[in-house]
Amino acid sequence: MAPSVADIKSAEAVTDGIAQLKLANETVQAEQKADPGPSYPKYLPHFDPEEKWPPIELFEHTDAGLRANPAKPNLLTENAKVSHISPYLGTEIRGVQLSQLSKEGLDEVALYTAERKVLVFRDQDFKDLGFDRQIEIAKHFGPIHRHPTSGNVKGYPEFHIVYRDAQHDRFSDYRGGNRLTRLGWHSDVTYEKQPPSTTFFFILDQPPQVGGDTLFASQVEAYNRLSPEFQKRLEGLKALHSAVYQADYAKNRGSVVRREPVETEHPIVRVHPVTGEKALFVNEGFTRKIVGFKQEESDFLLKFLLDHIAKGADFQIRARYEPGTVVVWDNRLVVHSVNPDYKAEHRRHAIRLTPQAEVPIPYVSEPSA
Repeated sequence: MAPSVADIKSAEAVTDGIAQLKLANETVQAEQKADPGPSYPKYLPHFDPEEKWPPIELFEHTDAGLRANPAKPNLLTENAKVSHISPYLGTEIRGVQLSQLSKEGLDEVALYTAERKVLVFRDQDFKDLGFDRQIEIAKHFGPIHRHPTSGNVKGYPEFHIVYRDAQHDRFSDYRGGNRLTRLGWHSDVTYEKQPPSTTFFFILDQPPQVGGDTLFASQVEAYNRLSPEFQKRLEGLKALHSAVYQADYAKNRGSVVRREPVETEHPIVRVHPVTGEKALFVNEGFTRKIVGFKQEESDFLLKFLLDHIAKGADFQIRARYEPGTVVVWDNRLVVHSVNPDYKAEHRRHAIRLTPQAEVPIPYVSEPSA
């Protein structure tokens, strides 16, 4: 007897189901074959719930740039090829190996970073130096900050790990999921009493071809663009910088909080201890309010300053990553944001070493005669 129409349709459904399962399995296998995993698995983010730290105590700090030879003979040798990215910030350097610099050369890195705000070193061997040597170089500039919530390297809490791939995106909703953009201008951990200075950032894995650059904006030029009368209004003002939201976000995700969150008041205009330049010191990531202002007043002034910084494309740069790139910036003088313009399935794996510096120096104008 010939099969019925129902029998034929049932057989076709089974066949289609098997074909779909086979296709799905082949797709998964192809993806696994195409993705060999992270190039540096020892640097994958580590979270130990038993890792707890006391509050950070104040310490004396002398900026390495104060010891530097202004001519920078140990850094800018005849082999160095220097190309400025913008008049206000950003310099690309080739022909110099950070790992081979003397102490005097590292002092000159601190000075040059303060002067140019962001240095982009190409063709570096930094990522292959190993944990101890990487820390040794960064510690030249100050005690390395241990982040209270981010992933680190097991046994090496000095490393701040940045990691995202198709299965891992811890900060997809950090600023809220219903947003037009995931850009987030900030200076690193400004809630600390002694925020960072000369900061090192290097890429281990990056999106293929393009994507995942870091944007930087000069807080010095942002201040300089303000009218003299407006600059006077900012003098003496302080803003509150808070770690509370960052800690609460980690707690709500069941992640670690190694140190209780702090809130610190910092001057809105700070002075660099080496160059004497004045810079705005507010950022979207951690600045919560203007001290002494009512809520509406604080919101209004902060929104103006943050919009001014974010929209200042003529005092911003984009640091593009190549294999072997190390970006060094002065966290006292710039804000930055990753440009999350790459596909979700692409891996971006990077490391930050973040030396801390002085208590921010407030700007106080000379009294008029």
